Amino acid sequence: MISMNRQSLSDKKIWADMGIALPSFDLDQVTARTAEEPVWLHFGAGNIFRGFVARLQQDLLNQGLADRGVIAADTFDYEIIDRIYRPFDNLTLMVDLKPSGDVGYEVIGSITEARKADPSQAEEMTRLKEIASSSSLQLMSFTITEKGYALRNMEGALLPVVEADLEEGPEKARHAMSIVCALLWERFNKNAAPIALASMDNCSHNGEKLQSAIFEIAEGWRIRKFVTKEFLDYLQNEKKVAFPWSMIDKITPRPDPSVQDMIEKMGISDMAPITTSRGTFIAPFVNAEVPQYLVMEDSFPNGRPAFEKAGVYMTDRETVNQSERMKVTTCLNPLHTSLAIFGCLLGYTRISEEMKNPLLVDLIKKMGYQEGLPVVTDPKILDPKEFIREVIEERLPNPYIPDAPQRIATDTSLKVPIRFGETIKSYIADPSLNVTSLTYIPLTIAGWFRYLLGVDDNGDPMPISSDPLLASLQDQLKNVYFGNPDSCDGQLNGLLSNRELFATDLVACGLAPKIENMLSEMLAGPGAVRKVLRKYVGE
Repeated sequence: MISMNRQSLSDKKIWADMGIALPSFDLDQVTARTAEEPVWLHFGAGNIFRGFVARLQQDLLNQGLADRGVIAADTFDYEIIDRIYRPFDNLTLMVDLKPSGDVGYEVIGSITEARKADPSQAEEMTRLKEIASSSSLQLMSFTITEKGYALRNMEGALLPVVEADLEEGPEKARHAMSIVCALLWERFNKNAAPIALASMDNCSHNGEKLQSAIFEIAEGWRIRKFVTKEFLDYLQNEKKVAFPWSMIDKITPRPDPSVQDMIEKMGISDMAPITTSRGTFIAPFVNAEVPQYLVMEDSFPNGRPAFEKAGVYMTDRETVNQSERMKVTTCLNPLHTSLAIFGCLLGYTRISEEMKNPLLVDLIKKMGYQEGLPVVTDPKILDPKEFIREVIEERLPNPYIPDAPQRIATDTSLKVPIRFGETIKSYIADPSLNVTSLTYIPLTIAGWFRYLLGVDDNGDPMPISSDPLLASLQDQLKNVYFGNPDSCDGQLNGLLSNRELFATDLVACGLAPKIENMLSEMLAGPGAVRKVLRKYVGE
């Protein structure tokens, strides 16, 4: 057995015999250059970063188009750094799972340093301040999930940690956005060098969310005299600090036991996943699909890596926004969420298994092609119809992608307004379209309410994925019962008129009766969900 570390990589023949590609650049040289003159600091050390974002720089390093790597930092789960990064010399084994069953392996060595953005560890924060204030640094990027940018709760009140950060100032920052703002304050005081802050999270207007959070923290500190007005001027000057938007797409599921088994049979040790005390399930390897898309606004005032040479679409903000709307509101995310909801109800544990069910395939085909494409935003650089085809025919059915509907169903309340609400709003706004003609989106919303009852289609208890609004949603559905179709009569209007939840008022637009009727039918008893799907989707 061989361990994955820098020393073992020196025996290239062993790795070549296993069919594993290694970095073709000098790891020691790149590490030394990066430590001295960093160009890229990334926050969010999870799978999408290791399996996609860091791999972009690996590609550029392999091509000789870059001479420095990426420094990773985590603001949430420091155990990842201690248990997944440092024991393996910051290396990751990337496992590409192809629909043909072929598997590709590559050791990712572009991450040259990993840091804990932990305010209680002075050494870690001192190093992060040093990196952040380096004039050579071109960008800070982020994959911290949409929740990582949130400063307020669903009621609009500041989170307690943010309140404390505002009162105590940059030196005691704890929230991710406060920490980043504090690092920018360090940079401003040292040299006020330009920089780009690039969110690569899978959420709408990600750059705007990041910018808004940083501005709010900075303004709060200015009011309390922790920072100066000149610092705010620096942040608000696009020639100094840019917040480029992006659209990212790559299915990167949890590490799968079957993949671990394949790796260990090849002769590589210590590949077992871990679960951290914060609940992160992560492994020294990343298993993911091959298709990937990153569309980025080309706004980098201190220069940037040659992303376009690694397959990134570099463009303007409007095209990024259109690409994101295409994917998130029409061509992928709504289909994914619909599969997640009905997959959980029908007892599936793999998305790929759902794609063997003609009823579910027809559901997402009709949702995408019939309901989505009439209002799709066409970014021109990607073909929406072809994008849907690839999703339905190649990506989701891939039997080697171990993705679960239960994972996709996480935080559904945060996804619904964008994934379904935006299409509904587009129908309302277009006089040539009738919003009440929609069938498959209302069916999915009704299915979501049915899912929230925690009872599967057999009538058995079913676990529900985490969601920030779960308690509130279930309270509003407390009088709706499995086995009693009439129990939802008049119970849904409060939810369906909630513009925060659906991005529009579903009562006012006339969809509420259809959704209530569909949910009522799904409550009839065991097998009712399948029966309703057959009724509205057909076989």
